[in-house]
Parts: sequence; structure tokens; C-alpha cells
Amino acid sequence: MTYIQAAEALQIIQSGQRIYIHGSACTPIFMLQKLAEQAPRWKDLELVSISLYGNIEVDKPAYAAHFRMNSLFVSESIRQAVNEGRGDYIPVFLSEIPDLFKRNILPIDVAIVSVSEPDKHGFCSLGTSVDIARSAVNAAKYVIAQVNPQVPRTHGDGMIHTSRFHAMVFGDVPLPEVQYSNKVGEHELKIGQIIAELIDDRSTLQMGIGAIPDAVLQCLRNHKDLGVHTEMFSDGLIDLIETGVVNNRYKKIHPYKTVSSFALGTRKLYDYVDDNPAFAFLDIDYVNEASVIKRNDRVVAINSAIEVDLTGQVCADSIGTYHYSGVGGQMDFIRGAALSDGGKPIIALTSRTKKGISRIVPMLKPGAGVVTTRAHVHYVVTEYGAAFLFGKNLRQRAHALISIAHPDDREMLERAAFERFKVF
Repeated sequence: MTYIQAAEALQIIQSGQRIYIHGSACTPIFMLQKLAEQAPRWKDLELVSISLYGNIEVDKPAYAAHFRMNSLFVSESIRQAVNEGRGDYIPVFLSEIPDLFKRNILPIDVAIVSVSEPDKHGFCSLGTSVDIARSAVNAAKYVIAQVNPQVPRTHGDGMIHTSRFHAMVFGDVPLPEVQYSNKVGEHELKIGQIIAELIDDRSTLQMGIGAIPDAVLQCLRNHKDLGVHTEMFSDGLIDLIETGVVNNRYKKIHPYKTVSSFALGTRKLYDYVDDNPAFAFLDIDYVNEASVIKRNDRVVAINSAIEVDLTGQVCADSIGTYHYSGVGGQMDFIRGAALSDGGKPIIALTSRTKKGISRIVPMLKPGAGVVTTRAHVHYVVTEYGAAFLFGKNLRQRAHALISIAHPDDREMLERAAFERFKVF
């Protein structure tokens, strides 16, 4: 198949259709900007995605009559659109999104994906983001490929033959980059040190997104024989692999391979995974399936939260009614780690926000979403320590959580606990 101009490729799209947009580092920015340029051609296009990065343009108010975001995760690029009512958010476990496509609950008319250049056999790669893209490509009636030589060729489920594409557009553009290590401060580093003490040698790691997971990786340099089975990873993993701390030797499934569904970081990371057989980028409905996760021993799942109440309920996708992120894969891995032999599911957060507000609270804010239930939570970690909640009653949980809250907030929390539980 030969390359065509973006305008010609986009003629496939008709008003009222549902369009899947590839995400994370493989956000097809070039094609999205071309889509915006031709916005008057369409009405009511529904754009379905998870995390989008870069200047996607189509989320701007000027295009509200033409495009509506219907996102499976509220990333920064569309946060304003969702909270202003110009977009929607679908709360769903990351592992179950492929089922929405396969069962025609969210049938895909057109998928727009960003892929590597074809190899000599005619195969392109979904690069750093196989995640839900593999299932979207399988389910879509039509597929438009933005072929980008800067997309790495990754091994695993992301290989797609050019014969599957209905149009190929060449777009040589840099991938979006994120540097999490720059966001690691004193409190995040302390949390990383506490979590590192909970991690045994030969454990299998899952890291969520953000500064705290990156801080944990910085604190693991003296560990041995760690493995990785995670939905995503960033640059922090490179040093541990190169020094042999992460070797995947003792994993029961996919030994000697780092298993992930997507990667997001800097150009260094994208070059590192390029044609690297030590990495397997697999479909999210496999990577995030709890029955798969638990097959490895000593799975340590590290995920963050916005706030945790005194019973252990975890809000991770909203600040009250303000949509901030999404359900994502937190519950997938919290449950999978809990079922793993020797596993440790961990929720990690700083004791206070940057504005000095306690993140351990008597009750979640009105409208806040419970992503991880109190029945699923085992460990909660702040810079003041680790609270083990599994098997504890509500009063004991309150005691444990107050002990890791900011010292200046503990009296307030104790009063709230006494009022709620009568005895404290």
C-alpha cells in the first residue's frame, strides 16, 4: 500500500461515526491536527480514547459541534473538555475495555493509530502503546495508520500487517515525552524508601503512573532478581534493567521478559524498547487480567490515590465531582497482587496536597469516585509510614491510617473517628 495525503485518508470518516484514537506516546498528533483542520466536514464525531498526550487540538471549544470526546480515561489533554461538559468519561477497568469493542457495546467505525514504518515483511508495530489499541484495530471497520519513523518497533501483540490498513499517511513527528523523575520530591522519595522495604527480592513489580512509582524504582538499586509485569512503565526502569536488579529470572510466566502494555517517558525510553526482545508489549485484556497477574509470586502492585477515607476507601479518579483521571488498571492489579502468593497490593500517596490539605480524610468528598474498595485495600503508604489494613475492622483501620497522616491533621482525624465509631 502506498502513502496518501491526510485529507484523502480522512474521507473514510462520516458524520456521526465513532472514531478510536490511539493514545499515550503514540497519540497520532499529526492526524488529529489534520482532523481539526477539516472539522467543518463533519458533525457529531465521537472520539474514543484512553490517555491522550500533546496538542490534540480537537478538544478545543471551537470544535464542539464537530467532535465530542468520550474518554475511557480523563488525561490532562481532555480534562477541561470533560469538566466543562464538552466531553464524557466512561468509568471502566482497563482490562475490560477490549470487551466493549468485541461485544459491540462501543462499536468502532474507524481507528486512527500511530505505527512504526513497515518492516521487510510488511508489518508495522503499534509501538509504545499496544494497550487497548490492538483490540480497537481488530474491531474497527476501517483503520487509518499514521506511519511515523519515530515510533519504535516493539515485540509482542502490536504487529499489524499493512493489508489491515485502509489508508496510510506518512507523518514524521516527535513522540510526546514525560519526565517523571523531575517530579520526585522529598516526600515522594521517602514513600519510595518505605515501599522499597516492603519489596522482597524475586518480587514481580507493577508500577502505576507518576512521581511515586518512579521514586520507588530509584530506591530498589540494592534489590536482586526482580521481575516486571505491569500495565505501563517509564524511564526509571532502564537503570534497574541495565544493572541487573530487574532480570525477570524468577517470574513464572514470561520469564526473562519485561511484560507491559504501554510505555510513556522520554526519547531515551522509546529508543531503549525499539526492537528489544527483552520487552513484550501485550494486549491489556491479558496483561491486566487478575487471573494472569496472580500466576507470578510476590506481585507488588504500587498505585496512587487522590484521597483515602478512614475506612480505607480509595478515590483515584476525581476530586469530588471534578473528573481528574480514570479507573485505569488500579483495581486490576490491586486484586491480582492480593491473589498472588506473597503478593502486596499498595496504595501510595503523600499525606497532604501541595496546598496543605490532608489526603487521609474522615469521608471522601461528595461526588468522589471509589476506585478501589475498602475490602480490596491491603497497604496504604505515606511519607510517615505504612498502614496494613487487611483483616482489620473499621476502628483498627482508622487507627492505622491516622498514624500515617500528617501530624498536624491527626487530632482532627481522631475527633472524626471518635464521632463515627463512638469508641477510639
